[in-house]
Amino acid sequence: MLPISAARTRLSAAADRFREDGIAAEPIVFGSHRKPEGVVIPFALFERLGDAIEDALLAELVRERLARDTGERVSFDQVCDDLGLDTAELAN
Repeated sequence: MLPISAARTRLSAAADRFREDGIAAEPIVFGSHRKPEGVVIPFALFERLGDAIEDALLAELVRERLARDTGERVSFDQVCDDLGLDTAELAN
């Protein structure tokens, strides 16, 4: 884990590694006070992780809604509509 200032100075070298090694390139983890706060990864890896990231974000929304459940029931179609999801696309 690098301090933020060190990560900033190493970005150019990291971009070179990302171009050379692709998704296998080592990420840069940075933060302050020895606490990780962010990570820089090759864009090719980010693209591969896109669906998993989206799934994790949707799962968090579902957890939040369940936590504040008032007992009122909402249809699956309404939940999908609220999240901007196409139910026909989900069936595939």
